[in-house]
Amino acid sequence: MNALQPLALSLPLTRAAALSLRAGQHVLLSGELFTARDAAHQRLVAALAAGQPLPIPLADATLYYTGPTPPRPGAVIGAAGPTTAYRMDPYTLPLLRAGVRATIGKGARSHTVRAALQEYAAVYFAAVGGAGALLATCISECQPVAYLDLGTEAIHRLIVHNFPVIVAHDAHGGNVYMESV
Repeated sequence: MNALQPLALSLPLTRAAALSLRAGQHVLLSGELFTARDAAHQRLVAALAAGQPLPIPLADATLYYTGPTPPRPGAVIGAAGPTTAYRMDPYTLPLLRAGVRATIGKGARSHTVRAALQEYAAVYFAAVGGAGALLATCISECQPVAYLDLGTEAIHRLIVHNFPVIVAHDAHGGNVYMESV
């Protein structure tokens, strides 16, 4: 497959689909994903460590590192651009271990996270930073579902259609940042 030809994928992402992806592929995601930033990650990991029930299902889940802005009247969501992913690196391993299959953010991930992606057959997608208003046009539903006290950083359930991302780190050790240098 041509890396520039977008591949349409449905969410939740299966293990087989994650393993089929290679760094550099352009992908259009459709289906359910959840937003989560620093504070939500910290709470999810603390709940896992304490053996508490989680507010969202993590099996084959995709976490999008964004804090959507409030919508304008009549809109589903405000801007929903990606947050720098390495800030979530300290929390990523327990979430992958619990079943998260994909994450979406901007910028490269640590060596530890890249190794964990291989171990857990997961992928990291990069979305274009600074394009939050454009990315919001691919979101048809937005529902806050957990940690509402965090405001825009609460966990939201999103339904996306043809949400454009690039496979930045794949489950085989591929790294679009290293390959493009």
